[in-house]
Amino acid sequence: MSAGAQRAWDEEFDFVVVGSGGGGMTAALTAADSGLTTVVVEKGKKYGGSTGISGGGIWIPNNPTLRAKGHDDSSASIRQYLDRLTENRVPGARLDAYVGQGPAAMELLGKSRWMRFFWVKGYADYHPEYEGGRPLGRSIEALPFDTRKLGEDEKYQRPNSLKGPLGLWITSKDYRDLAMVKRTWRGRRASLTAAWRVSSNLIRRRHMATGGRALVARLRMALKDAGIPLWLRSPMTELVTDASGKVVGIVVRREGKAVRIGARHGVLLATGGFDHNREMREKYLPEGGREIHSAGVVENVGDGIVAGQELGAALDFMDDAWWMPSVHHPAGATIPLVSERCIPPSVIVSGNGRRFTNESSPYVNFVHDQLEGAHTPAWFVMDAKARARYPFAQILPGLPFPKAFYENGTVHRADSIAELARAIGVPEDALTATVERFNGFARTGVDTDFGRGDSAYDRYYGDPTLKNPNLDVLDKAPYYAVRIEVGDLGTKGGLVCDEHSQVLREDGSAIAGLYATGNTSASVMAHEYAGPGATIGPSIVFGYIAARHAATARASRSRQAGTTGAPS
Repeated sequence: MSAGAQRAWDEEFDFVVVGSGGGGMTAALTAADSGLTTVVVEKGKKYGGSTGISGGGIWIPNNPTLRAKGHDDSSASIRQYLDRLTENRVPGARLDAYVGQGPAAMELLGKSRWMRFFWVKGYADYHPEYEGGRPLGRSIEALPFDTRKLGEDEKYQRPNSLKGPLGLWITSKDYRDLAMVKRTWRGRRASLTAAWRVSSNLIRRRHMATGGRALVARLRMALKDAGIPLWLRSPMTELVTDASGKVVGIVVRREGKAVRIGARHGVLLATGGFDHNREMREKYLPEGGREIHSAGVVENVGDGIVAGQELGAALDFMDDAWWMPSVHHPAGATIPLVSERCIPPSVIVSGNGRRFTNESSPYVNFVHDQLEGAHTPAWFVMDAKARARYPFAQILPGLPFPKAFYENGTVHRADSIAELARAIGVPEDALTATVERFNGFARTGVDTDFGRGDSAYDRYYGDPTLKNPNLDVLDKAPYYAVRIEVGDLGTKGGLVCDEHSQVLREDGSAIAGLYATGNTSASVMAHEYAGPGATIGPSIVFGYIAARHAATARASRSRQAGTTGAPS
């Protein structure tokens, strides 16, 4: 475009952020802290992105919250763990940036009076048995937050389908305890705490948020303090480049008209993955994972990925996702199964009636095994003890499955395993043999087929009253089978970026002025998942890195301009 056209901006900022999830908002705060003017533009009518509807965990080793508890790691140990996970699929410089800059990113957030966190002690890394893995975990969460403090902005925050009844708020640790309400004294105490919270909220009229909603609310308050504008209902329609190919701005659709926004020092794409883009799922994802059972926000249709691709950006990991075994709710929602797969008197079988992996393993690994063996759909088989003792798919222990679950074929019930096998169309003898063999493992406490319960991760959501928290006999009728879909928390393939979060072309050169983070970028975790919050953690870190790099580039150009006498 001509120099004259470059000046024809409706608005102009130093740094433009596209997307209002955790990574985008962190980048904006970092830009402001670095002296850059910035704006966040959001496609949806609510802010927060998939971060806002997530569990809100943040996996960033050596962050200030962990260090305050005496749990700092050596960089070598963290790299050892990540190297094992990523299997040479991620450049070392990018891993070093994540490990090295993560603590600084969290220190930057900690400058705000609103950003406060706690350690989820005991929520293990997803592979704690690997060198560098931690059985006590490295995940932190935002402290619960009363969203009334948001004022007018409260009504624009993305809601979370996991909101408790009567204003009940629980953290991930609370949930773990409450899940054992029928089994442990800790669970019973947690239920009393929950009852007190409900009563307190009703009296004090608080609107308490936890997890991802608390994190987003706190970030929004920090944005307000920093004076950073947030534009809703403003989808990006174009990346604007100059004659050299440098990204110098964007075009958004706002209030029915095109608005041109100049970006003097860079544009960050934090627009999520292609979770709800049917065409892209068909093109890139493996068979069995193409149907849309995604917990990502519906606005995630790959806008940023496509925009970068049009400028020649390279792509990677497009055949993968943050997979999650899920139940399709009759009302249309996707219900992730995290703790449920640790329920002791239960097995998950393929259409052949046999187990195919460790049911309690990390969800990405579970679905990788499911897809590799074409075990779709799978069936979650449990007995009456399981239904009486533990919550399942947001249904409290002891409560029946709603009638609609039976009507749409998601749930089947029978008085014997053989009858249940006939109901779901798997071989009777195979399912019967599977249950009998599993019951033998439950009696000894050792699963010699798949090692269920061997890992500290498996045991986190298990039943601590049992010899093996993940094993118990299936022997009490009636029996249930629940159809398990291949779901996801979002896709993990996207734009290839360097250690500065700059988007790269196929030849490895950087597209000047263009950055990406979160699920818009190719995952720094490769095909794996380090621990709770290993989606949000990298998004925050690489958003921080992008803004710092843009600020450094501005300072460099300013020094050059001062030397030559040219205008800055």
